[in-house]
Amino acid sequence: MAPYETDDSTDTGERDELRAGRRRAARYIVPVTVVGVAAATIGLVPALADSGDPNLPKVTAQQLIDKIAKSDVQQLSGTVKISTDLGLPDLGGLESSLMSGATKSGDGSSADPTTKLTELATGTHTLRVAADGPDKQKVSLLENAAEYSLIHNGKDVWGYDSASNEVFHGTTAADASGASKSDETRATPKGLTDEALKSVDDTTSVTVDGTEHVAGRDAYKLLIKPKQSGTTVGAISVAVDAKTGLPLKFTLTPASGGAAVVDVGFTQLSLAKPAASTFDFKTPKGAKVTTEDSATEAAPTPDHSGASGKAGKSDEDLGKGLDDLTVLGKGWNSIATFDTGGEGVPSGSSAGGGDLGGFLGSLGDEVKGDFGSGTVFSTRLVNALVTDDGKVYVGAVTKSALVKAADAAK
Repeated sequence: MAPYETDDSTDTGERDELRAGRRRAARYIVPVTVVGVAAATIGLVPALADSGDPNLPKVTAQQLIDKIAKSDVQQLSGTVKISTDLGLPDLGGLESSLMSGATKSGDGSSADPTTKLTELATGTHTLRVAADGPDKQKVSLLENAAEYSLIHNGKDVWGYDSASNEVFHGTTAADASGASKSDETRATPKGLTDEALKSVDDTTSVTVDGTEHVAGRDAYKLLIKPKQSGTTVGAISVAVDAKTGLPLKFTLTPASGGAAVVDVGFTQLSLAKPAASTFDFKTPKGAKVTTEDSATEAAPTPDHSGASGKAGKSDEDLGKGLDDLTVLGKGWNSIATFDTGGEGVPSGSSAGGGDLGGFLGSLGDEVKGDFGSGTVFSTRLVNALVTDDGKVYVGAVTKSALVKAADAAK
């Protein structure tokens, strides 16, 4: 990370990762993609902090960010508590079905990480994590009388759902050092902090906001706040380990106030080398195994046809639209936009779309402007406008900012 000139600014982060997940996202129905975007950017109940604040040497925000950048913790194990409060509507569990159904591969294996990890988008969860260098990581999602584990060991990636006794097997590059961040490391304080710092530029205030104890370790608090209006982000607070520079807790609060949208932190942490057996995996007897290749071959093409009977765009067409994704605006007011090439979600007053279209439209707010009409799907963090002609505008901005962007692009 390049040096910073002042405590209130950092270099503009690279935006290459905006396109990294487009192939996987091509499987999503547009309204569910909106939820998926939120799920990909969130974290997670605060880590339990010890009483009292440690007395640590004074540091500047510049020095603390440099410390995070130089952090090289290769080995650790511990427990992470996660809570997410996006303010999604209570659909009696239907939202989980929609999200998992939209991301399932092949025959819908419950062990597929693109299915299972969407559960982190809502509620409270406990994770056990372990790492031994760039080629060995393990995350276990603890549930009632069941456990889901995602294991990366060399080229192999294993997912196992004990509740259904299903296994998912995929592969990755042998050298993970240059690869994009894998699923098992995104929902950690380190992964979330890295993503947050990439978005920091001269539209951001970055300061040191005291000290605290997290998981038995002394930490500095880094406070990141947008200078711009119009964003849904209020502030991001990161607890940074005073000794190693490892982020221990990540908290994102919305501009609207209230409980944190994103709060993820260690409650227990050891920096000792985990046992080698931690990353071993043996397929349990009688388990159903789905491979990444077979899941891709068997993945069905979604039916986007509406009441009019017109066929919707294929996965390939939607993926092509995501390839053409562009970013409007700057800093915290950035809005990602792409054209699905098809019809959007029918707005409340629109005909067509069938029962599903009407149901999805009822979850959003109908809006009109110079661009025409469309539907805004809102959370406490990410909002998205889907126009009636299939264009999508999404970002951590207000509804009015999305409408303004759509009008300007007309």
